[in-house]
Amino acid sequence: MSDTPSLSFFATAPRGVEPLLAAELTRFGAQTTKERKGGIAFTGTLESAYRACLWSRLANRILLPLATFPLTDADSLYAGAASIDWPELFALDKRFAIEVAGRSAAVTHTHYAGLKVKDAIADAFRKRFNERPNVDTESPDIGIHVHLDRAQATISLDLSGESLHRRGYRSSAGEAPLKENLAAAILIRAGWPEIAAAGGGLVDPMCGSGTLVLEAALIAADIAPGLKRVKYGFESWSQHDAELWRKIRAEASGRKSAGLAKLPPLAGSDTDAGVLRKAAQNAANTGLADRIQFTQLDALDARPVGDLPGLLVTNPPYGERMGMESEIIKLYSLFGATLKQHFGGWKAAVFTSRPDLSPRLGLRASAMHTLFNGAIECKLLQFQMAAREPSLIESALSQGPTGGEDFANRLRKNWKHLGKWARRSGVTNYRLYDADLPDYALAVDLYETPDLHVHVQEYAAPDSIDPAKAEKRLREALAQLQAILAVPAGRIHYKLRKSQRGSAQYGKQDESRDFKTVVEHGCKLWVNFEDYLDTGLFLDHRPMRLRIQKESAGKRFLNLFCYTGSASVHAAVGGAESTTSVDLSNTYLDWADRNLLLNGFDTRSAWGAHRLARADCLAWLREQAADRKSPRYDLIFCDPPTFSNSKKMEGVLDTQEDHGQMIRDAIALLAPGGKLYFSTNRRRFKLDESLTAEFAVTDISHQTLDEDFKRPPPAHRCWSIERR
Repeated sequence: MSDTPSLSFFATAPRGVEPLLAAELTRFGAQTTKERKGGIAFTGTLESAYRACLWSRLANRILLPLATFPLTDADSLYAGAASIDWPELFALDKRFAIEVAGRSAAVTHTHYAGLKVKDAIADAFRKRFNERPNVDTESPDIGIHVHLDRAQATISLDLSGESLHRRGYRSSAGEAPLKENLAAAILIRAGWPEIAAAGGGLVDPMCGSGTLVLEAALIAADIAPGLKRVKYGFESWSQHDAELWRKIRAEASGRKSAGLAKLPPLAGSDTDAGVLRKAAQNAANTGLADRIQFTQLDALDARPVGDLPGLLVTNPPYGERMGMESEIIKLYSLFGATLKQHFGGWKAAVFTSRPDLSPRLGLRASAMHTLFNGAIECKLLQFQMAAREPSLIESALSQGPTGGEDFANRLRKNWKHLGKWARRSGVTNYRLYDADLPDYALAVDLYETPDLHVHVQEYAAPDSIDPAKAEKRLREALAQLQAILAVPAGRIHYKLRKSQRGSAQYGKQDESRDFKTVVEHGCKLWVNFEDYLDTGLFLDHRPMRLRIQKESAGKRFLNLFCYTGSASVHAAVGGAESTTSVDLSNTYLDWADRNLLLNGFDTRSAWGAHRLARADCLAWLREQAADRKSPRYDLIFCDPPTFSNSKKMEGVLDTQEDHGQMIRDAIALLAPGGKLYFSTNRRRFKLDESLTAEFAVTDISHQTLDEDFKRPPPAHRCWSIERR
């Protein structure tokens, strides 16, 4: 180390990183360290400060305190700043900027505090040179840091200049990127330096713009994080030792060359191709593009790299939107199984602001640390995976019926039986499982797009069920589904189904806009697995749609509460003379329009046979029934929601209360010999007995339920109603 005298410094860092930073500074030659909130006070030589600026992976700034004094008012702040010999610190031609942090009752406005210090600096230069240096807040040569701490103020010279977390390799970042020094802290806490030294690799299966992987590379290759920076705050300081700095940088360049030769395998993956391009560019900026593997991949398909046990580290998304939340629950539920099955002997570290989701991993943390991502308190969960974990099926067999074996057996049984029925019947989209076992309250639907997609809806558990048990069963069920159906995790779509009222049932949950095409009885239909609670196709109405298709030739068809218009498509494909689809939702009318267009039926022509009407169905029915000149229909399908209090409606729709008048108004729109199909999925629904006296009513529920929906209670009730 240099023989320069010992000085006092302060290194700032994210909260929670202070103990790691103290150890790091000691390695740089710090003689004493004292932990403070948000940083470390230390003493050392100028060389130790230079090394901290170049080599610190954890600090934000390295400050050289110039004066600490009592703070009673703004004048005392000016006086304290005026006590410093500023012309001895930097030249007149250097541009400076002032940053103020902290709080004080004596000076409450940080901008005003900065102005008082600026005035003191300007006055000091005017007194000596009759001229003052310029202020440059964008790219200053000299940074002055003012810290207000209640009744005390400290003014420091910022030796680092721009925050040290900016390494210079990041050209762009993904959404909410980790700062580089926080990523380094995560890696150090997780034991990456030791793992890398032993030759172990690193995997980040949700890498985003690659910060964790790139910081891991810098650590493993012994590359100084500040080596690419072109400017430091101390370089314009009058007491800067340029020769000492040159030697320290030259040493760092030599260590980089040697370190690259021992770089272990590193891999990052993400489902977002856009952020992966940013990660690749960032890697290129570090000169490590050919040493790091970035792959577009689902996190649950990640696999180890290298021949030795390594570290899987990740900062998974936490999700604030409702649809994203369900996807996060699925991710956490399956991620633990992925670690057990494929990362035996590895260490895993998960950094999350959602510790409430950690039980869904189904793993016991070996260590947990608190770190702050800005103002957000986060947890770093660490797991040591056993050298060999039994396979999923072995686990189920060893754990008995509570380990998922019952669900797995029922799933296989259903798949064998319903798969044969579906192939025989020409059905490609069907319900595989519907809460057949009380402990696994899920509905599982299969869709061929032609890739197989699995849509999983979890029925919300009652308050009497232990949430930990419910989470455990969900983990088991999702893992068994993935293993038995051999479907990538990205094609398993999970939703939590709660009791909904009004338009919430059809509310948007995500913004993926990823629509797939399925085929049903010769009709092509758009489905969406992510953005809504339902997919846009009610599978239980498959036989009803087929019946409509077979009966529609040459007829005028009316579809009330049409949803996405699938019944209208079947009628049109069946040869209907015309179709009219009525709904209040623009979203679903647009979906219906796209479904019809997908099958070659244009709704946009003024003379077209297929029409969409945006209207409150109850009000529309009343108006049409009262108007003798309104069109009449040969076939009507009415499948109202159980309940709706949409603001767009004139009142409230309650199917039990309103169905009598609804059916009478629909019958009034029937042409001679016409028929109405009325359906509802309301449990304990009772048809108004007076309707059976007025009309010919036939309960056809059993005829409208296919093999995949023949579990009690029935998914819906359905009646055929005609005039007597």
